[in-house]
Amino acid sequence: MAATSMSMHWRVERVQRCARPRGKGARAVVAKASLSPLRLLKRILPGGSHKKGNNGFVDPEAKVFWDQEGYIKVKPEETKLNNFEKVKLAKNPLKLMADAGNGKSEIEEMAAKAKAEGFESVDKSSKEAQADIDIRLKWFGLFHRRKQQYGKFMMRLKLPNGIVKSDQLHFLASIVEKYGEEGCGDITTRQNFQLRGVELPDVPEIFDGLQKCGLTSIQSGMDNVRNAVGSPLAGIDPLEIVDTIPICEKLNEYIIAKGKGNRSIANLPRKWNVCVVGSQDLYEHPHINDLAYEPAKRDGEFGFNLLVGGFFSATKCEEAIPLDAWVPESDVVAVCDAILTTFRDFGARSARQKCRMMWLIHDMGLDEFRRQVEKRMPNGKLLREGESLLDVNFKRRDYHGVHKQKQEGLNYVGINVPAGRINAKDMHEMARLADEYGSGEIRLTVEQNYILPNIPDDKVDALLKEPLLSTGEGFASAFKVKPGPLVKNLVACTGNQFCGQSFIETKAQGKALAEALEATMDFSRDVRMHWTGCPNTCGQVQVADIGFLGCQTRNPNGKGTVDGVKIFLGGNIGHEAELGNEIGTVPCSELLPYTQNLLQEKFGAKMKSNWSMTRQGKQSVTRW
Repeated sequence: MAATSMSMHWRVERVQRCARPRGKGARAVVAKASLSPLRLLKRILPGGSHKKGNNGFVDPEAKVFWDQEGYIKVKPEETKLNNFEKVKLAKNPLKLMADAGNGKSEIEEMAAKAKAEGFESVDKSSKEAQADIDIRLKWFGLFHRRKQQYGKFMMRLKLPNGIVKSDQLHFLASIVEKYGEEGCGDITTRQNFQLRGVELPDVPEIFDGLQKCGLTSIQSGMDNVRNAVGSPLAGIDPLEIVDTIPICEKLNEYIIAKGKGNRSIANLPRKWNVCVVGSQDLYEHPHINDLAYEPAKRDGEFGFNLLVGGFFSATKCEEAIPLDAWVPESDVVAVCDAILTTFRDFGARSARQKCRMMWLIHDMGLDEFRRQVEKRMPNGKLLREGESLLDVNFKRRDYHGVHKQKQEGLNYVGINVPAGRINAKDMHEMARLADEYGSGEIRLTVEQNYILPNIPDDKVDALLKEPLLSTGEGFASAFKVKPGPLVKNLVACTGNQFCGQSFIETKAQGKALAEALEATMDFSRDVRMHWTGCPNTCGQVQVADIGFLGCQTRNPNGKGTVDGVKIFLGGNIGHEAELGNEIGTVPCSELLPYTQNLLQEKFGAKMKSNWSMTRQGKQSVTRW
């Protein structure tokens, strides 16, 4: 594992090596060791990865072209553009890190001005500056919270396969720690971290710190490829089919050009998700990704069948469909590039809700889409689907608790993080636990939980007695290894605490409801509950057993409207993946009795008698 984790991250030495000229007449910037990491990134980006991606091909009929500066740009004849496309057309977002002509990048200039004169001096200086702040900075993982936290940003990282080392987690904790009560973090549904409370003057220093510990946030937002998801048990699972870590690393290195910014795919029509399936459990949720690699063999050779087009949006959600294609492991990056550049060239750039890749597949037709992908492959060929290595009858395993690894004498421990909310104190503590009891490695899951791998047999009992994992004493919440049947799979988006698009609060409310239901009911099975604050469905309510989508609804006790949720039922993951359907709308104030009835009717739960409720359980009901 040490070898792969070292290759996973972008370090100064690697970037310097990548920046050196390759061959006669090669144009490259030789990075000097004295340059700061931020200055090094800035020096490399102008040359960037603009050698036209993996294969350099842009279709003559494409909606885009390579401009003279080496950026992908929409053609002048494409006049029906949405507002985001107009912002990108006015200035490519990656230019914010290029030299502005005075030895500094635009990001450095903005940060310096905000530090000297205040954030508002930057924000109010021009419409272009506002577009930089609200849109273009997202290419570097910075999301301004204009409505909820004016002048503060959420920062999203790149964390392929959801693996983080203890020193990295300590550094991330130090970022949010600086901002006190306004600083916190979230584990996302793509095995990633989002940090909250970041201020613009601190950004250059944060970027330097990320780079020094082997992390980056480049191309993690807006019209870019999201975090590459893999099996959270990769390399340690006794039943795994393939170790997804090195594959996700290779994909990530291509996607962000080893931290330099991949200009070839930095101007997509819309965001794009990718995952690599590593086991029968389908922990990666392949059916909701734009591209999913599923293990398969063809003529005795190992490789992957491909699913394409899965997505969620405010107006439509669809499951991924088979491309009828198989690639050997050696072509994983090549086919990713072929699919991405097909999407880049022909995807819609007008109505924002119709810009996801599945819309292109429908418009173009699956056969023509496949043909476009095939001609972009290195040898111009794309083999037909192979023999799947997935067993459709396999029942997904619960990763919570203590489990034996394939390595003798070692265990992994699945740890619940209620609703995925984290803060500096528990981040530092998780890093300490990883060092003291394991190998200094922490893993994230798409259900917003942690996994601690490589725990020796003789250290398991002591680990489980640690306050964070047992009583929660001294921490905002206990991260239990044996959570209840509802809390364990609870997923929640950011909610209106930090997101201006959310109609309701989701994380605290979702946790409170789950705990109240567990206190008042007995369950014969786990029930997956997902909360999302708006129709963008970042909380993925459509794949939940019960989904709660925030809205405003009629006040049952009088005039006006109150916080409510649209209820979704029937979603599923794994080999029986299915999208749920909306069945009704309920005011949040009435959710406890409503959900109790639903759990009894659809999931076989039973009400507890009052005398059998614990004191803690009664407190949970009171909190709700």
